[in-house]
Amino acid sequence: MKFIIDKKEFYVIIELLTEKLMSTNAPMLKSEFAIIGAEGYRNLIIDLKNVSFVDSSGLSSILLANRMCNDEGGVLAISNIGTQVKSLIKISQLEDVLNIFSTLQDAEEFVKIHELNSKIKE
Repeated sequence: MKFIIDKKEFYVIIELLTEKLMSTNAPMLKSEFAIIGAEGYRNLIIDLKNVSFVDSSGLSSILLANRMCNDEGGVLAISNIGTQVKSLIKISQLEDVLNIFSTLQDAEEFVKIHELNSKIKE
């Protein structure tokens, strides 16, 4: 699986460079999430602009990232989801669990606001 990782000060953006997120490549993505978490990042954005298909294994990897971020007091944001992915999330009743945004910019703003609110509470 190919992807671009862009590490910012308080979050990481992973842009998937594949059309399909499925059982054959989801484990590699899960491994990358573990590495990012071990580096101390707690906020993650997954940009799915190139992804047109996600199966249950792919969705499982996204849910793992969501749990990892939440466990560390951070957030996961997903941007640029296509019709098939949106349908899978809706069928799985995960619209209220996942933070989904139309654009990468909107996802970044959400993460920045969350991080600022976290700093204020400290």
